[in-house]
Amino acid sequence: MKSHQIRKSFLEYFEKYDHHRVKSSPVVPLDDPTLLFTNAGMVQFKNTFLGIEKRDYNRATSSQKCIRAGGKHNDLDNVGFTARHQTFFEMLGNFSFGDYFKEEAIHFAWEFVTKHLGLDPKRLYATVYKDDDDADALWRKIAPELGDRVVRFGEKDNFWSMGDTGPCGPCSEVHYDRGEGVEGELNGEGDRFMEIWNLVFMQYDRDDTGKMTPLPKPSVDTGAGLERFCMVMQNVDSNYSTDLFEPLIGKVAELSGKGYDPGPAGVPHRVIADHVRALTFALADNANISNEGRGYVLRRILRRGSRYGHQIGLNEPFLYKIVQPLVDYMGDVYPEISAQRGKIELVIKTEEEQFGRTLETGIARFEDIVSRTGSRGSKVIPGEEVFKLYDTYGFPADLTEIMAHEKGLEIDWTAFNSELEKQRERSKESGKFHAVGVILNPKWKYDKDTSKFVGYDNESYESPAIIANPNNHIEYHLLLKHTPFYAESGGQVGDTGIISSDKFKLKVIDTVKLSDEHLHIAEKIEGDVPENYEGEVTAEIDHARRADIKRNHTATHLLHKALRLTLGDHVYQQGSLVDPNRLRFDFSHFQGMTDEEIEQVEKIVNEKIAENLPVSWKEYPFDEAKKLGAMALFGEKYGDTVRVVKSGDFSMELCGGTHVSNTADIGKFFITTESAIAAGTRRIEAITGSKSEEFFQIQDKLISELSEKLKTEPAKASKEVVDSIREIQSQIHPRILRKDGLDTKLADYLDALKKLEKDKQKSAEKEISQKASDTTPDHEFSSSDGELLVFKLKMSNPKEMMAFIDTFKVKYNDKAVLVISAGDGKFAIAGPSLGFINKVRDVMTEAAGARGGGKPTIRGAMPAEKIDNAIEGLTKFFSK
Repeated sequence: MKSHQIRKSFLEYFEKYDHHRVKSSPVVPLDDPTLLFTNAGMVQFKNTFLGIEKRDYNRATSSQKCIRAGGKHNDLDNVGFTARHQTFFEMLGNFSFGDYFKEEAIHFAWEFVTKHLGLDPKRLYATVYKDDDDADALWRKIAPELGDRVVRFGEKDNFWSMGDTGPCGPCSEVHYDRGEGVEGELNGEGDRFMEIWNLVFMQYDRDDTGKMTPLPKPSVDTGAGLERFCMVMQNVDSNYSTDLFEPLIGKVAELSGKGYDPGPAGVPHRVIADHVRALTFALADNANISNEGRGYVLRRILRRGSRYGHQIGLNEPFLYKIVQPLVDYMGDVYPEISAQRGKIELVIKTEEEQFGRTLETGIARFEDIVSRTGSRGSKVIPGEEVFKLYDTYGFPADLTEIMAHEKGLEIDWTAFNSELEKQRERSKESGKFHAVGVILNPKWKYDKDTSKFVGYDNESYESPAIIANPNNHIEYHLLLKHTPFYAESGGQVGDTGIISSDKFKLKVIDTVKLSDEHLHIAEKIEGDVPENYEGEVTAEIDHARRADIKRNHTATHLLHKALRLTLGDHVYQQGSLVDPNRLRFDFSHFQGMTDEEIEQVEKIVNEKIAENLPVSWKEYPFDEAKKLGAMALFGEKYGDTVRVVKSGDFSMELCGGTHVSNTADIGKFFITTESAIAAGTRRIEAITGSKSEEFFQIQDKLISELSEKLKTEPAKASKEVVDSIREIQSQIHPRILRKDGLDTKLADYLDALKKLEKDKQKSAEKEISQKASDTTPDHEFSSSDGELLVFKLKMSNPKEMMAFIDTFKVKYNDKAVLVISAGDGKFAIAGPSLGFINKVRDVMTEAAGARGGGKPTIRGAMPAEKIDNAIEGLTKFFSK
């Protein structure tokens, strides 16, 4: 059976037993900050298992995309060396939320593997937790063919928990015996016994003392690796010999000219094939490559793949070329990788090129470290040096180790790990999330069935409220049973406004989500708020601010659709911000937009505004909304019921935000900037309504002033300006300010003037640099501490002084230099030793009252009439 047949058979089998088929969630768990990546099928059901989230079904099945390459579950270093480890894999699973339990779960597993997959029962084993008599008895009852192949193990192998506390329970695994010709032990090392399915029985709640209380509704969470099923069903020795990997490994062999060896020589092929899968699916699910968190893990995956490519002669960027065969084979099952193929290839290629430069820099730095290590007569490279190479230059530590061994050197890993731990602590501190300063207790929580946002239809509302004052009368926190205030989410900022009673008036400065509640953060305007206040209030949002937010939010939807019409269906939202002043929209696209493309997008949006399209919203079941064609937005978590916002027949998106009732309410739409924020990701900022009107008024005024200076008509001003600077401007690609209706842009003129100024400045700096190179010092001093060259020059401004000293620093890099402005007594000192130049400054202070400081260049001044005193003081100091 091929992989697509196994996947299809599994899902259809469980659908037959009333399991709701659930689409795989992204490998980037946007709503779970505890995970780098989705690493198991149960992740998207975690809140359901915890009782926080309700679903309209109590049985589910899925094929979940997973990545295990960081945190608790990290298989990265094993990839390529074993038959069964991958960073990316698919987890087939079936789930019961308080419905069936052990007997049905064991029956389903046994029936599927023996009847539907046709595996030989004599080659199967079942493992159970040592104290789980129920599971042991059920296996022997349901699968008598197992005989004595039902084996008990301890907590390490057959007990599962979500964390140190919370839901937990025994688990039971199905293992496939690959035969005596393969080394290995059951639940041990080696590849003979392949675990193909794990059945987790959640039946306890463990508290912080270790006590386990039976859950009122025990549940089932299972996981079966598709790749391992394929390996068994296709009767091959490794997951990498299955149809899931063959197209990728074949492409590696084609690009490298090195045929695939299933043994040790094939490690590079296996690593590359696996890593391209992980990168492709992560990038398709809106992950980014960066220096932090999951972005750093992806960078490490890419660099590991690239490095193994170097071992088989792939010295130019090549990983991106393997994306296409993956898309060809799996794009029909996971259309997101097809839709974003271009972006994925561009991001990977760009990162490969950057790593190529990193390798060159890193190798040069490594050779320098080796030279210094050898000069000390040592065979051990300091761990601090390896960490600096890793942290500052992005050079992989394991590659440093390989290169060190080639030169007969060792690495001080203790010191390296110490530096690494320090960095982790620094990152932990800087990355701590400082939550709103309220600790909720039971009374600080309205019942979810009655606590309600009423702001779609009401901008003012009377409601019971609870008010806390955690910051000693500086800031107040409020929960309202019914609130018109929108809490920041989905890119839309929180509302502001006034909350008042007959005793007090508060100004709401922000509204945020706290758990599922709208938390209002306020400052006192007048009156006194009783401590722990509970009572009626009137809540009224800032109407004008909300109106501007609504304009920008609806315009964001129109912009999204216009971008897809102009650039293609690969465009997907990657993030957004909607506030009263502007909208910001991040989207997937491979290159900068041309002026023509930007103007086309503006034209489409403004046409839809002019068409007075009605904007409507209605709630639908999620699956029905998707069938209607509503677009889901990046970063949003959707429940079973969703709100669909439509702008006429033009756009339709899932959205919980606030919107205008008619597109005409948006007014003028205008794109102010288009830029790159990451490889394959672009950002547009735009304005609407009153903000665009203000913008155009300013531009009209600028053009009027410009036409007056040029003594021409305003309508002709921009053309004449551009004609006069066209040759200079041809090297510039401006996109700062734009104005419809003019032949060209005012930005052309402004940018050209800026370029002229820059060129003029560069020319002046070059002239000063040449002059400085020809200048000889007025005084030269030396001592055991170092050498000092003194230049007394006539200069017109401080910039000129710094240009001189910058040139001197390069020319006399092993000496200290002092530049004194003869006219006003200003000075600058620079040199290789901060201690030495501080001594020079101190001598000048004592002799001439000089004042100044800084590093690495000291800048200061002294009375002009005391310059000679300073020189005299330096002469005495160095003659000692």
